Amino acid sequence: MITLQHRTTPAVQEPVVWAAAQVLLLSALAAAVGLGPLGALVGVAHALATRTLLGAALNRAGAALGPADRVTLARGVLVGGVTALVVDRAGHDVPTALLVALAAVALALDFVDGRVARSTGTSSPLGARFDMEVDAFLILVLSVHLAFALGPWVLAIGLMRYAFVVAARRLRWLRADLPPSFARKTVAAVQGVVLVVAASGIVPGSTALVALALGTLVWSFGRDVLWLWRNGAAVVTGCRHV
Repeated sequence: MITLQHRTTPAVQEPVVWAAAQVLLLSALAAAVGLGPLGALVGVAHALATRTLLGAALNRAGAALGPADRVTLARGVLVGGVTALVVDRAGHDVPTALLVALAAVALALDFVDGRVARSTGTSSPLGARFDMEVDAFLILVLSVHLAFALGPWVLAIGLMRYAFVVAARRLRWLRADLPPSFARKTVAAVQGVVLVVAASGIVPGSTALVALALGTLVWSFGRDVLWLWRNGAAVVTGCRHV
């Protein structure tokens, strides 16, 4: 969950600060592990895409960044670093400890931004969507990384939500709001944790662990699709799966 609030921050200065933070992280990665031009370029592109899409959404909503949004943006910077490492070293010797550390901190901060949003009373649907997109992209990148070692089937974890979104563009009944579900949130949170644990290599039998995580995700999406098929045609107000 994440926050949005009325405009209180300079419209130009803050995006520059976050872009600078991404460049600094990429520079640190280049110094530490020799991040190449492709990784750096992808990292910068990730930052620009995040700022552009978020800025457009904020403008449409007539809102500005709130305190939890900044936590999520910090997570986005870390995800940009993970993405740069995975793309730059795809199929080769990725610095596992560094990748796992960045991804683990990004996942840990997911619990922080929700607490900040609730404590400040500034939660919003747009903020929650931003938070969800950061989570989904991190899971996609981690699944790409693990696919080189475990096989392409792991990509199903990262692609499943995007497949759902694409399907919802063609099937209106998939766009209905789903009822709140603790099980859905738990399954979604487990994916990132399992992928990071598997990437670390510290737990034997990571293939079985990732397969189990994929099984729970298939169950979660399947249950929601079934509910939407039975009830979604009645009221179509949006598309949400978190």
